[in-house]
Amino acid sequence: MFGSHTAAPVTARRAAEPGTEVLHVLSSTPAPAASVSSTGRVRVAVTAPDPISREGVLSQLRQRPEVEVRENAGPATVALLVEDVLDEAALARLRRTVRSEGTRAVLVTGTVRENELLDIIECGVGAVVWRREATAHRLVQAVLTAAQGGGDLPADLQGRLISQLGRLHRGSAADRPGISLGLTPREVDVIRLVAEGLDTAQIATKLSYSERTVKNIIHSLTTRLHLRNRPHAVAYALREGYI
Repeated sequence: MFGSHTAAPVTARRAAEPGTEVLHVLSSTPAPAASVSSTGRVRVAVTAPDPISREGVLSQLRQRPEVEVRENAGPATVALLVEDVLDEAALARLRRTVRSEGTRAVLVTGTVRENELLDIIECGVGAVVWRREATAHRLVQAVLTAAQGGGDLPADLQGRLISQLGRLHRGSAADRPGISLGLTPREVDVIRLVAEGLDTAQIATKLSYSERTVKNIIHSLTTRLHLRNRPHAVAYALREGYI
C-alpha cells in the first residue's frame, strides 16, 4: 500500500519462511470528505511536547501545497503527534485523539519499544515517522496516507511488528484451534490478499470482483469489528489466527 527512502511504506509480501505473513497497508480507501478542505488540501493539526518541536514541524508543513495546517485536531483533520517517548501519558493522548475526536493520526517519535508496537496499532495510528527522518516530504507522505485510511511504517518497525504478530498468531492458533471470528469466507479472502501486498485493483482482478466491491468488503468488516483502519484489520486477523 507508497521513491525510495528509508522509511518504507507498509508493504507486504510472502516471507521466505512458509506461513509467515508480512503486513501490507493499502492506501486506496478514500478519506472522509471532511478531511479535505475546499481547496482540495488535507487538513492537519500538529501536537508536540514543546514549542520548538511544534514550530519545526509546522514550518515543514507550511511549505507544502498538499496540506492545510489547522490549530486543533478533530474529525475534519489528520492529527500529527510528536512524542519523544511513548510512555503511558503519550499513549493516552494517542487514544484520546483517535477515539474521542474521531481523527486519523500520524505519530512522529524517536523510538518505539517492543511492547509498544501493538499499542500503537490498537490506538488507531495510521502512520509512523522516525524523528530523524521527518523531512517535509516524509511528513506529507504520511499525512496523505493516513488521510486515505492507509498505513505507512518505517521499514525496521514494520519488520518488528510482523515478527510480533507472527508470535501472537502462532500462540492464538495453538490456544484456540478452530475459533471463528465471524468473518465471511469472502472477507477472509480479501484480507489475506491485503496481507500479501495486493492493491485494490489487483484484489478485484484476483477474486473477479469490482474495485467497489473490494472496498465495500473491507469497510464492512472494519466497521463491524470496530477496527480503526487496514493495519488494524490485518493485525487483528493475524492475531486471531485467520491468516
